[in-house]
Parts: sequence; C-alpha cells; structure tokens
Amino acid sequence: MQPRNMSMSGVVDLAAVKAAGEAKTKAEQVRAEAARQGGSAAVPPSALVIDVDEAGFERDVLQRSAEVPVVLDFWAEWCEPCKQLGPLLERLAVEYNGRFLLAKIDVDANQMLMQQFGIQGIPAVFAVVAGQALPLFQGAVPEAQIRETLDQLIQVGEERFGLTGIAVDAEADGSAPAARPVGPYDALLEAAMSALDAGDLAGAVQAYKNVLTDDPAHPEAKLGLAQAELLARVQDLDPAVVRKNAADNQADVAAQIAAADLDLVGGHVEDAFGRLVETVRRTAGDDRDAARLRLLELFEVIGVDDPRVTTARQALARVLF
Repeated sequence: MQPRNMSMSGVVDLAAVKAAGEAKTKAEQVRAEAARQGGSAAVPPSALVIDVDEAGFERDVLQRSAEVPVVLDFWAEWCEPCKQLGPLLERLAVEYNGRFLLAKIDVDANQMLMQQFGIQGIPAVFAVVAGQALPLFQGAVPEAQIRETLDQLIQVGEERFGLTGIAVDAEADGSAPAARPVGPYDALLEAAMSALDAGDLAGAVQAYKNVLTDDPAHPEAKLGLAQAELLARVQDLDPAVVRKNAADNQADVAAQIAAADLDLVGGHVEDAFGRLVETVRRTAGDDRDAARLRLLELFEVIGVDDPRVTTARQALARVLF
C-alpha cells in the first residue's frame, strides 16, 4: 500500500502538499500559526464526521489532510455492507478523538471521485495523508482489523508528516464520550484463570470472550484472550516439525505463522515479530493479510505498550506503506 500523490484532474486543483518533506513543513507551519493565534479552536465530536462531495473535496479533504489524516468512506444508500461499516467508522472517529477525520462520500452523487480513486466495489475505505492517498480496505471488515489499520495510519501520519490531529471539545455540541460499560467481571476473569490452570484452553477463551462481548476494550480480557488463543494454537504442534517446515519453505506463509507462534511461546519475541514482518514484506493478497493479522494478534499477547511491539509496529508500517 504505497502512498500516491492525488491528481484529481478535472475535479480539483491540488493545493495540498505532494511530498513528505513539504507536507511536514506545511503541518508545522499550520501548528505554529495556530499557536501564534492562541491555538486552534477545538471542534465538537459531531465535526469529526463530514459529508464530502466533488466541489468540496479540495477544501474538506486535501487541505485538511495537512493537519490530520482523513479517512474516506465510499458508500451508497443501496449498499447493505455500507450500513454496517458506516456507523462503525463514525463511532471510531469519535472514539479516536481527533486523531483522524472521517469523510463520507456517496458514490451515486460523486461518480467522478469514485472513478478517480478506481473504486471497483463498495464499501471502500481510503485515507488521504498530507495530500497522498492510501488504500486501506474494502468491504465490511472486523472492528479489530479496522482499529489496527487506523493505528498504523495515525502512526504514519505522525512519524512521516508530523500530523498530530485536531483538538476536540466533547461538550461543544452537548455530547460527551460514552462511558465504557462496567460490569461484574471478576467472576468471569477468575473462571478464565481457573480454566487456564486446569488446561481447559477452550473454556478460558470462552470466558474471556464473555467479558469482551460486554466490554470490547477490556484490557485484561483482551490480553488474556490473546494468550489463551496462542496457547491453544501451539499445544498440539511438534516444534521440530514446525521449525523444519519453516526453514525449508520460506514461501509457506502458514509455516512461518506457526513458527512465529512457537517463537513467541518460547520467549523469542523479536524473532517472532521479525519473521512475520518479513513475511508481510515479501507476500501479497490473502497471504499478506494472514501474516499481518497474526502479527497484530501477537502484539496483543505481549501488550501494546511493550517497546518491542512499538518497534515491530514501526517496521510493519514501513513494509505496508
């Protein structure tokens, strides 16, 4: 997914920056000017989701992309998967609190934009970062995958272009972030630990999933689920066979994924991450997605704040973008 400069011939006159260096400079100038004037005015959460058409594309997307990554949701009223994905993206835009802006584009009313982006089917999701377009995904994909994609997008925006997002005033339009559901999870978490101690990995997985059904962001349950699923995957593997298969078949993605699981269980964290980053780098299509998603799962096992995860995320972003 290499970024490309937007060239919207016949639709807009590209005024936003086209190169990474220029983009970073422009973003820094915007922030400096805002600071000189007392800081940028915070926007209400409702302003994080906007409808965009061809006439406003340059102003609302290209120019704004010098301040914040802009995620484009190509949709249509008749598209059933769009009705699932659209509300999810809107919720995430508010939850991410100004780290990205969501621009919704009705393809029926904006055929030229659809053609310029080469849209073959919807829903289709792109991003524009500092005037450069990045294809993200197509179809109604799982929320966990969307979150990981957004995290990588935001990281690229910060590291390569200096984009730090926009300030949000949660009370500006009378709304405040919804409180996370709080439930009596102690019993479920204790049941999960008891199942792990008894070697009942399936029971542990289900107990953690019961917590996450109510509270999808519960950190202890997310970590526990990732660890239990990893143990379940490796419990019947023959380490010698797995490692020989991986060594003899470098192009076998399934073999590399299995070896990465064993690496992690054995405490070789950097080896596991490096193996999957390299697999992502040299593959494409479904094979690349399989390796990438397993790597994201292993990040959860170690914990997203671990410096080894941070390093691997950066390496993954480099091979993806």
